[in-house]
Amino acid sequence: MSDKQIAIFAGGCFWCTEPVFSQLKGVSKVESGYIGGHTQNPTYKDICNGDTGHAEAIKITFDADVVSFETLLEVFLVSHDPTTMDRQGNDVGTQYRSAVFCQNAEQYDATEATIAAFSEAFIYSASIVTEIKGAETFYPAEDYHQYYYDKNPNQPYCMAVAGPKVAKIRAKYKELLKD
Repeated sequence: MSDKQIAIFAGGCFWCTEPVFSQLKGVSKVESGYIGGHTQNPTYKDICNGDTGHAEAIKITFDADVVSFETLLEVFLVSHDPTTMDRQGNDVGTQYRSAVFCQNAEQYDATEATIAAFSEAFIYSASIVTEIKGAETFYPAEDYHQYYYDKNPNQPYCMAVAGPKVAKIRAKYKELLKD
């Protein structure tokens, strides 16, 4: 029997965050989508200008008996820059903000504790600005966004941005990778 749980992270372009987590043991599904805005059923075109308030995010289905929420949270904080407000690299706007959308009080407490530990350890030279929010409606992105990196590894953006993130996590967390 497994302990299936959900984690929702926003850390910039979902093309770049999805492949980071889909390679981890215990992760059965990673779905790209939109969360945290005020428009119902947003599309990619709707959220691109930042007016809907949504963030590009990923919804991770994982087995907590294999990989903990805290481990996924650590990978999240290491895989992107949680110190930049409303941007990741060249992607700028509220849709690229860093946020954790907690599914319950345990995730909220774990997120606060992990961010505090990262801050106290001076992992980054600037303050972590990752938002900690309660669960909100997650809207799946269009089909062509799902597992985009796996389908388009030679696309220039994937090669320049997603590829290095995947490689960074593969090097730092070898023990967490699927066989």
